[in-house]
Amino acid sequence: MSAPDPAPASTSVHAAAVLVGNRAVLIRGASGSGKSRLAFELILAGRAGQIPTATLVGDDRVTLERRQGELLVRPVPELAGLIEIRGLGIRHCDFAAEAAVGLVVDLAADDGDRLPLPEALWTTVEGVELPRIPVSAGFAPLPLVVAALTTTDGLADAPASGDCSKGIGNHISPTLESE
Repeated sequence: MSAPDPAPASTSVHAAAVLVGNRAVLIRGASGSGKSRLAFELILAGRAGQIPTATLVGDDRVTLERRQGELLVRPVPELAGLIEIRGLGIRHCDFAAEAAVGLVVDLAADDGDRLPLPEALWTTVEGVELPRIPVSAGFAPLPLVVAALTTTDGLADAPASGDCSKGIGNHISPTLESE
């Protein structure tokens, strides 16, 4: 008789996570890069109806675990329900005990280009491939995350306009004149 499979191992990482709708946004970046701020901005955007309801999973440190092909995120017990609000300190708020990650945001990313390469928009975490938003230093991440959560990739469906010098179809119409 063989021994049962061991419990899945979890990894503690320096990151924040927010459950938006039914998937978590995992926010990574160096200390001081704005992880807590983006987490709180997502919670506020959820309250304002700009995105589905958003609930903190964890701030500063979270645990990640691969289970059945998904990446799960949980707060570390010592920090559950706590978030740092710069200028106010550590505050208590509602939190989700666990969530499946659906998007990774990397703050102060070296590859946070205006038109990122397709491979920059994906990452693998704990063996799970996930969509990724690389945000360059000094650029506000919230509009990018809200856009990713509320729009679809229209490049495949949009024909290139005639005046697109780059030939990649990033213009909506050939002129700015109204019709």
